[in-house]
Amino acid sequence: MFLSVFDVFKIGIGPSSSHTMGPMTAAVRFLDMLRASADAAPAAIKVRLHGSLAFTGKGHATDRAVLLGLLDYRPDSLNVDEAEERIAELWRTRRLHPVGLPALDFDPEADLVFDFGPPLPGHANGLVFQALDRAGKVTLSEIFYSIGGGFVVTAAEREAPPAAFETECVGWPYPFHNAAAMLRMARESGESIAEMKRANEIVVRSPAEVDEKLGAVWAAMNGCIERGLSLDGQLPGSLKVKRRAKAIHQQLLRERGANSSLPHVASDWLAIYAMAVNEENAAGGRVVTAPTNGAAGVVPAVLRYYLDHCAGAEPAKVADFLLTAAAIGGLIKHNASISGAEAGCQGEVGSAAAMAAAGLCAVLGGTPEQVENAAEIALEHHLGMTCDPVAGLVQVPCIERNAIGATKAVAAASLALRGDGQHFMPLDNCIQAMRQTGEEMSTKFKETSLGGLAVNLPEC
Repeated sequence: MFLSVFDVFKIGIGPSSSHTMGPMTAAVRFLDMLRASADAAPAAIKVRLHGSLAFTGKGHATDRAVLLGLLDYRPDSLNVDEAEERIAELWRTRRLHPVGLPALDFDPEADLVFDFGPPLPGHANGLVFQALDRAGKVTLSEIFYSIGGGFVVTAAEREAPPAAFETECVGWPYPFHNAAAMLRMARESGESIAEMKRANEIVVRSPAEVDEKLGAVWAAMNGCIERGLSLDGQLPGSLKVKRRAKAIHQQLLRERGANSSLPHVASDWLAIYAMAVNEENAAGGRVVTAPTNGAAGVVPAVLRYYLDHCAGAEPAKVADFLLTAAAIGGLIKHNASISGAEAGCQGEVGSAAAMAAAGLCAVLGGTPEQVENAAEIALEHHLGMTCDPVAGLVQVPCIERNAIGATKAVAAASLALRGDGQHFMPLDNCIQAMRQTGEEMSTKFKETSLGGLAVNLPEC
């Protein structure tokens, strides 16, 4: 099993990897399919959103994301100012002008439908794109599923049987498909998890490119923290949630060095790093999936905590942190899910906490066994967590949930480092428990805003 660190950590935009980045990517892919089709003769496009994309699509800006994709914008290269002008033009003209295609009729109000019926069979996040000719006949149709973390597959790709593991492994020096295999390969090779992950990466990229891209990922993460700490005001949406990270940051700066500081103040720093990221995400800013947008604050917060608050921290170990975290995230995605609509928030913040705990444990000198233990502790104590965003916005409880997930990650790494790596519950078993819990969890609690906190609002 090989999932690149740059698939786990993707630079994009908020507020959601599955509900914003995924639908945008799906729309671009559909345009590419039209460009490749000799028989489509498209004159118009229609889009339907199903399942969680319909129920929380407004709050997650899924409709805007589809428009951006149909305007040929991709999440990693979006020019926000230019895009807003083109969206306004689309609303005025009801016409698309994709490169390499004729002008296409598309009325955002009538041709983008939120379907609140049963979800499509392949995943809770489903989209259907149709191209029609001048007579109104459908000439090309495709179903896409946004499966979490910005990953998108067609219905055929979702249903196709996976390639045989032996075939998939060809070329990867360390093709671990679960944590047990990862630990076995580490023992046999004497390599750390980060070293094995890097060895896999340089099969497809040069070492210099891997380092450059890892640097860009951390720069984007850290930049997101800094923006979040510098901005105040109100987040978009009906909840009128106020940004809090900047005000708390200023309080902590004023208290720095005071003898009266409480010992747990380090946790407050950790929390505001995570909150800063998720406030930026909620505002539709530039973030890095880690492994999703809804959980984007946990890994950057713990990495920043390591650099700023851990004695002897080495900036050169940032790459090891990210590589280790990505290895754990890849295992979870491969064997369970990182999609809130499929597994609940245990698949998002739970996965992020496991990744961050593993990364921190590794850079603090943990053995592969201790790293695996740290990931298991963090994931285990998120099992059963629902995804119940109020008003479909990635704000309540998501922003604070990232802060608490980051504190759990640090606690998990610390506990693992106090032991010898031997523990009762293997990470693989915990991942399977998460998968089973997600499968049996009521749909109301999986990113539909139909249950939990989302329906228990203050009456005032």
